[in-house]
Amino acid sequence: MAFRETSTGTNAASRERSRSIHDVAPVPVRHPGHWIGAVVLFICAAVFLEILVTNQNLQWPVVASYLFSPDILEGLGRTILLTLLSMVIGLAVGVVLAIMRLSANRLFRVVSWGWIWFFRGVPPLVQMIFWYNFALLMPEVSIGIPFGGPKLAAWDTNTLISPFSAAILGLAFTESAYAAEMLRAGIQAVSGGQTEAAATLGMTQLQTLRRIVLPQALRIVIPPIGNDTISMLKFTSLVSVLALPDLLYSAQMIYARTYQTIPLLVVATLWYLVLTTVLTVLEHAVERSFSVGETSRRAHTPWWQRLFRRPFARQREQAA
Repeated sequence: MAFRETSTGTNAASRERSRSIHDVAPVPVRHPGHWIGAVVLFICAAVFLEILVTNQNLQWPVVASYLFSPDILEGLGRTILLTLLSMVIGLAVGVVLAIMRLSANRLFRVVSWGWIWFFRGVPPLVQMIFWYNFALLMPEVSIGIPFGGPKLAAWDTNTLISPFSAAILGLAFTESAYAAEMLRAGIQAVSGGQTEAAATLGMTQLQTLRRIVLPQALRIVIPPIGNDTISMLKFTSLVSVLALPDLLYSAQMIYARTYQTIPLLVVATLWYLVLTTVLTVLEHAVERSFSVGETSRRAHTPWWQRLFRRPFARQREQAA
């Protein structure tokens, strides 16, 4: 009985100490380095803003006059078109390469590995120049029976491969190699039990891949594909070596006539920043659309509403 009283008293004292500990407000540890770093960053930002505002060589009125110039807007549209076509073709080829890389057929695996090895190793600029000069290697592209057989159709290579198509080939093939590895990693991240369950339900391998594996793999690879899309947008500036008037080359052609180099480069920089911001917002929207833990209401919401709705709208849905 005495032991019970002692134990009870000890527990009461422990609870009292615990209560007193929780009542004490935590005091954060002071880090003088944080304040020093913040001051340094503030000074650097202030100096940068001062340069932007006070440096007359930037010629902001000239920048404003050329920002929506027809030549600049035409180059901007061509840059967007190059980015979209290169990503679509690259991802389509990348899906095929990823499936071949995971195939049980050894020949498919070797061919896929060779494609990825080659196009990841050769820079896109070298590829674009090579495709642009492909007529020096093959003056004519033909379809027919190989090894000296009759030709069914033939095209002149110079006519077939223009600067635009050479740029698409170089950018898309480079993207296909990187996309194949990203998609392969995403497919391998899907549990093998799901494919076994699909097989027991009578689904074919193609149905399992299209309905179960690829949708889950896309959720995993959306962030790296978004980064690749932004990188592709910047890679399009390489097409200026082919005299293809994209955004950068259009700015170069203008300042070659007006000798206003810095203002035109600022115009190109601003448009690249705008496009990168738009792509970043779209990437985050797609990530939210494919996020895990969907509500029943979200399952019946059209995809275009899920893609562009604001984040706090989703929080209200989950709270409801």
